[in-house]
Amino acid sequence: MADLPVLKAEPTLADVQEYIAKALVYRGHNDEELYAMLMLCEEVGELAKAVRKHVGGKVDPASRDSHIDEEAADVFWVLVAICNRLGIDLEKAFRAKEEKNKARTWHYEDHANR
Repeated sequence: MADLPVLKAEPTLADVQEYIAKALVYRGHNDEELYAMLMLCEEVGELAKAVRKHVGGKVDPASRDSHIDEEAADVFWVLVAICNRLGIDLEKAFRAKEEKNKARTWHYEDHANR
């Protein structure tokens, strides 16, 4: 079995991608694309529920206590794992997408005057 991976103290996004790739091998989950997509959907749902609870939305009082920071970290983890599996350099993709976004014109609807 591979050694338990260690994340650097001040990692770059590339370091995070490398860490997660190694952690998935260590945990035996390095070849499950469909599983990863299902996990991403599940984790986004858990994040949505935590945010809803945080802003005072109605939730089942018997539901487990959720922490937005932990749920956001779970979403990030699974997203990076999917990018790793598909060979996506997430920092490069993020920077390229931001360049496209800078060229876009953003319009916001005035909901107050409906």
